[in-house]
Amino acid sequence: MTYLADQLLRYTFTDQDVRGELVQLTSSYQKLIQGHDYPPAVQRLLGEMLAVTSLLTATLKFEGHINLQLQGSGALNYVAINGDHLQQLRGVARVRGELPSEKLSEMLGKGQLLITITPLNGERYQGVVAAEGDSLAAMVENYFAQSEQLHTRLWLHSDSEHAAGMMLQVLPAAGKDLTAFEHLETLTDTISEHELYTLPGEQLLHRLYHQEQVLLYPAHEVSFVCGCSRDKSLDALASVSNDELREILDEEGKLVMTCDYCLTDYIFTAHELGLDKADS
Repeated sequence: MTYLADQLLRYTFTDQDVRGELVQLTSSYQKLIQGHDYPPAVQRLLGEMLAVTSLLTATLKFEGHINLQLQGSGALNYVAINGDHLQQLRGVARVRGELPSEKLSEMLGKGQLLITITPLNGERYQGVVAAEGDSLAAMVENYFAQSEQLHTRLWLHSDSEHAAGMMLQVLPAAGKDLTAFEHLETLTDTISEHELYTLPGEQLLHRLYHQEQVLLYPAHEVSFVCGCSRDKSLDALASVSNDELREILDEEGKLVMTCDYCLTDYIFTAHELGLDKADS
């Protein structure tokens, strides 16, 4: 099977004050979940979070990062995806105990959705809303309604291989008139999960909006980029006391740091840590 390229498309409608985005992911999603042994429902949630973080990152008008995070009291107590203006994404989930069901509200328990925007230059902003509802799309739509006052609709899908998402958002120039938005929303509601996974982006948009005047912007490549390195792992060890490091080295003979995101192991010896017994 030939997979679609991981990419995001942005578009606007010439005659309506509405903008849209479409993201289709396979390789980056597979790299995100590879080796983690997440339960299927958690995998699918990570796929949806990967897709929506890409959609949100594309709204940045500056260089920086967006972090989308779910925190809860349930067995699934933490899920986070980070993306930057280059559409480089990474993420992780933490599960404690057996999942009670595959419903998001029951996996998460009482929780919060946090969206943190961090410009490379400027002040950090964080929005927080209650994680209410049985879908991630509904939670993020609620965030926009409460925090941004922008009418927004999301379509998010994920299976064991693919993740994809679409977003429509009213532009400020529309004011309170949602007539055009509701028309485009009805058209977009006809998209199927299979089409999102298999149709090339431009073909999919033509299938939905062939009677509309659509201005399509250049595609952006989306990729999984962990960002870990041996040097960064060594820097992190600088915050650990020498006594604690020596205790680990005495028991194990080496110190292993495993990246939470890509599961790469970085192995350090006493000599590399400057803790040779002869020098202690």
